[in-house]
Amino acid sequence: MSYARLAAARLRPGAPRLAALLPVVVLLYTIPFAFSTTTFRGTSGFFLTWLGSFKLLLLAAGSGPLEPSLRLHQFVCSASLPVKLRQSTGKQKSKAPVRGPARILLCGAVIPAIIYAYQFKNSMNRYQVLALYTLHIYFSLDLLLATVHIVIHDLLGMEMEPQVDHPYLASSLRDFWGRRWNLMVPSILRPSVFRPVRARLGTAAGVLATFLVSGLMHELMFYYIMWTPPSGEVTAFFVLHGACAAAEGWWASHAGWWRPPRAAAVPLTLAFVAGTGFWLFFPAMVEGGLDEMVLQECQGMVVLMEQAGRRLAGATDLVSSTM
Repeated sequence: MSYARLAAARLRPGAPRLAALLPVVVLLYTIPFAFSTTTFRGTSGFFLTWLGSFKLLLLAAGSGPLEPSLRLHQFVCSASLPVKLRQSTGKQKSKAPVRGPARILLCGAVIPAIIYAYQFKNSMNRYQVLALYTLHIYFSLDLLLATVHIVIHDLLGMEMEPQVDHPYLASSLRDFWGRRWNLMVPSILRPSVFRPVRARLGTAAGVLATFLVSGLMHELMFYYIMWTPPSGEVTAFFVLHGACAAAEGWWASHAGWWRPPRAAAVPLTLAFVAGTGFWLFFPAMVEGGLDEMVLQECQGMVVLMEQAGRRLAGATDLVSSTM
């Protein structure tokens, strides 16, 4: 990332800067292969391969959140983490340290319970298993971002922008994907995919292209995590949602046309997201055996901690016997 900052500072936006940054982009796509655990492969894939590479491509075009004028630590954090950084001020700064630990404690209590429940999946029906996956993704993402929030706040004195905004209150697919769920992804896809395509082919094409790219990147993330070839179901999930979101936008552009009341729109939206997720998105995790991988890694972590405890106890006994 230091090289990327230096190259961007020396070269003008366009082909020269893109040529200089492409080796870094390629490197980011190979980093997840260096890890043996699903956690590190998934995290590095999301942070670096997806968000980091897209930020560098935007930097090559002279746009996006990265600027060569940023200080080195700000540039590296902005490029390597799924956050936009901003200076902490006033009330926001005072709230951050309180909110982060509370979320970490909550997620730290819920995630082990979910992992423990995986042991009984053979006695669950399909929808119960998929519901576990849904909760696992939500709380894992929340734990990851809350941890990053504390590190960024305490070490750099800066703040993360919100990553989710009550997704269970979404009243439409555009509201869910664009303003409430995993907000760093749409903030990157808007300037890198949606706006360029919209400028040439129109809004509907921009929406479809954005969801298509999101689906392909999710397929890549699943490959990093589970080492299974893409099935296309995850891409189909996002293309379907993109088509429906484009249809929503077309309908909303007609003033006076009927709109469902919010009391009905919210449950309908959540039902559509959950139903299509159970149909197309989560089965890829089940078929890839993600739960088994997580259980094995957790069991390995427990064994490692037990071995470390025994060694520590042995070292303590040795010190005591020599005194």
